[in-house]
Amino acid sequence: MMAGKDAAPIAVAVIGSGFIADYHVNGIRAAGGAEVAALVSRSAANAARRSAELGVPRWETDYRRVLADSAIHAVVVATPDDTHAAVAIDALAAGKAVLLQKPMALDAAECRAILAAGKASAAPLTVSFMHRYFPEVGWLKQVLAEGSLGPIHMVRMRNATPGADWNDWFYTADHVAGGVVMQLGVHGIDLIRHLFGPISEVSAWMTTARPERRLKDGRLVRSRLEDNVLATYRLPGGAMAAHEMSYTEVRGCDRFRLEVYGEKGTAWLRTERGAAALYAPATTGREEWVTPKLPSEPFGAGHHRHWLSIVRGESPRDDTPEAGLASIEVAEAIYRAAGSGCRENPSGLNGEGRP
Repeated sequence: MMAGKDAAPIAVAVIGSGFIADYHVNGIRAAGGAEVAALVSRSAANAARRSAELGVPRWETDYRRVLADSAIHAVVVATPDDTHAAVAIDALAAGKAVLLQKPMALDAAECRAILAAGKASAAPLTVSFMHRYFPEVGWLKQVLAEGSLGPIHMVRMRNATPGADWNDWFYTADHVAGGVVMQLGVHGIDLIRHLFGPISEVSAWMTTARPERRLKDGRLVRSRLEDNVLATYRLPGGAMAAHEMSYTEVRGCDRFRLEVYGEKGTAWLRTERGAAALYAPATTGREEWVTPKLPSEPFGAGHHRHWLSIVRGESPRDDTPEAGLASIEVAEAIYRAAGSGCRENPSGLNGEGRP
């Protein structure tokens, strides 16, 4: 799209000014080769305040103004979930490269509409699965590719935080398709699929343990959305996975915790043993836990560098749009399984369990 090392910096507009906008603005700057040229928020007062806080020179209240601007090459869509489909489809139709915040959309049908818009556009569509780009995840993917753990028997994924306290739309059914599964669990679903392959069978249990929440600004929010969920998955080769999702954890999990148990070894990510740890004597020659030396760079730099390389045409488009749909299909299977008490298969799978 904009290939060449001497090409001018990519001008990016961030549509949405909430908490996650900080991550995208700072990550784009850390990646280099791009500038955040505009920030969009529905409220003029909020747009002005947040653009000043983030050092963005221009703000708008109507995203269509940045889509109509030929000087803007790409957009980050970081708006409430119920607007993802409309904004992403409009951006792709306008020829803007899109980085779409997870969850991809409210449901699988909206995801498919976005995918269709992506196929019809010359501009690339990417879904923002930030955890893929953590150094420890890259390390584990290599460990698995090398077969250091042998056949995988069991996986434990935990996604848990105290829950969003900066905006009430996270707990409003009109704006979201679900609670902790959609807001946090889709990260874990994507990581499991990214590392271990497709999820072919789902069982689940869920509850709303905290129906009332006090937001940071003092407002009391009432919600019937799920905030604690346990799902189990069937993975390729007969491996089993347990996926814990919580929006009520006081402390314990830093974004996610992942434990992998194989025939020849064990690997842990983001646990009390550090960012990554491996116990595999047959591979390491040591009867002890080994902690790898991982690369260090500013938060979000690797993620946004990858996206910007796609925007420039230096790297091929990745699988995140299809993975975004698959994550929603698994999430919808979780809701069905929790409601029916039966095992469910994610929709849209063929006989081999692939989308």
